Amino acid sequence: MISSLLFIILLAASVFWFSRNASKIRRNILLGKEYTPEGTPAERWKNMALVALGQSKMVSRPLSGILHIFVYAGFVLINIEVLEIILDGIFNTHRIFHGLGKFYDFLIAFFEILALLVFISVVIFWARRNVLKLPRFTSPELKGWPLKDANIILITEMVLMSALLCMNACDQILQSRGVEHYVRAGAFPISSLILPLFDGMSDQTLVFLERFGWWAHIIGIFAFLNYLPYSKHLHIILAFPNTYYSPQKPMGTMELMEQVKDVVAPNFIPDYQPLTDPNQPGRFGAKDVFDLTWKNLLDAYTCTECGRCTSSCPQNLTGKKLSPRKIMMDTRDRLEEVGKNIDQNGGKFADDGKSLLGDYILPEEVWACNTCQACVQECPVNINPLDIILKLRRYMLMEESKNPSEWTNMFTNLENNGAPWQFSPADRAKWVTENA
Repeated sequence: MISSLLFIILLAASVFWFSRNASKIRRNILLGKEYTPEGTPAERWKNMALVALGQSKMVSRPLSGILHIFVYAGFVLINIEVLEIILDGIFNTHRIFHGLGKFYDFLIAFFEILALLVFISVVIFWARRNVLKLPRFTSPELKGWPLKDANIILITEMVLMSALLCMNACDQILQSRGVEHYVRAGAFPISSLILPLFDGMSDQTLVFLERFGWWAHIIGIFAFLNYLPYSKHLHIILAFPNTYYSPQKPMGTMELMEQVKDVVAPNFIPDYQPLTDPNQPGRFGAKDVFDLTWKNLLDAYTCTECGRCTSSCPQNLTGKKLSPRKIMMDTRDRLEEVGKNIDQNGGKFADDGKSLLGDYILPEEVWACNTCQACVQECPVNINPLDIILKLRRYMLMEESKNPSEWTNMFTNLENNGAPWQFSPADRAKWVTENA
């Protein structure tokens, strides 16, 4: 009973603390401006099923995609065994689902195979970052905490899978010896391979090791749950709403700014009704996280820091400072700073003299983007760094009248000629007759 009571307290504390941190993240995301998702619910559910659940965009890079699917499947399916562990912890039972018979044997065997695949996959992921040092994992924005964060998760997953297999190995021996409380249940194709490590031990030692593995596994799961709000691995949860709310429109379709339409449209539509309140003029573009939509902020929290966007960005590949991954990481870091500011000031934001543009993201990064959509195409969870870049660019251009000098002639031509080229509209078709 003491064991059950301790487990229930641990479970309740873990759920409470996670809920508390999750509510702060939700509050931070909703600091963004209104966003109305496009497409029908059926289209959005389909997109979520394909991209988040089906991992359809991961396999564009086969090796990392397949390994990630192993880890993802292991995370989802092995949690069925975690459910059994939780029920055993609450009711002080052992393998409470053993009544499922042969199906239970199949499940345990399947979970063990998945555990091995997860272990192998995370070892390879760790080696790619720390031994092979692939270029997309050695970018400047990944130095310090991001690299530590990735390694903490990878090592934790190794420990969790090892604890699970060691627990099953000891359990199997205790079952064969008929020790009380250890019912005969389950099939153990992987942990059976390490039985020689435990076979000569006494019952008391095996019980201790089995219980140690059991507690280590479940405490590791609870610790992992409460680590998520501080980690990029929050994407294992947020990938689902993020893909569900992804715009269902062709890439490259730019957002229509209602403030601009309210100025231009009356010149052509006499009975035009304004879309915005003239007494509450909005900001053109975005300077800080408050100017972005809540979907932009959800994107930031969902970022996996995998670097596929940056490794595909032609501007980054040619030496420009632009890194779409850094754009998302900077947005999340600024949003976290804003959230802490709110917590420290009684639920209200106190101006700290900082902004996303300038203090986190430099104008040079924003102007470097050529809007090719490569980052959007490559993201495995449908994050859109380009949308944030365009909003920051609009602010600089339309609020501060700042733009690269090379753009000035283009703007002048657009104003005078209705096209970026320096000749009148009347001469625009001359090339047809001259080259006929």
